[in-house]
Amino acid sequence: MTEHATPAGTPGGPGAALPKLEKLEGDECLRLISPGGVGRVAFNDYTGPVILPVNYVIHDGTILFRTALGGPLDQELRTGVEGAEFIVAFEVDHIDEATHQGWSVLVRGGLHHVVSSEERAEAAESGVESWAGGERELYIRIAPVEISGRRIQHA
Repeated sequence: MTEHATPAGTPGGPGAALPKLEKLEGDECLRLISPGGVGRVAFNDYTGPVILPVNYVIHDGTILFRTALGGPLDQELRTGVEGAEFIVAFEVDHIDEATHQGWSVLVRGGLHHVVSSEERAEAAESGVESWAGGERELYIRIAPVEISGRRIQHA
């Protein structure tokens, strides 16, 4: 065997089972992302697509995270119209590179800046903390409108 050959039975090797791509239902998607962790927020700003990592929790059926006042998730995502929100995408995945298996969940929904005292107090109860350094005083919620996901595994 050459150093670049893949042994039989390993993912992608001779005799390996072909991967199966499975569409996930919304409830399963929510179950997968409900422990919280790190996800990515995707949106368009004036220069084009932007994707930023955030650590998040699921709180009251929404995705909740903290960020810096005046940062891209603050300045670029304010409509200036009361009650109008930008629609963003939020993605979380778990990939096992050794076995070539994993899942990916995509959530689309309105991004809401938590500004009222009542909302801020409720968000603070979630316990979400930013892993990034510096001041992260702005709470942001994404209210899911569409949830989809896929899982890839070997049969």
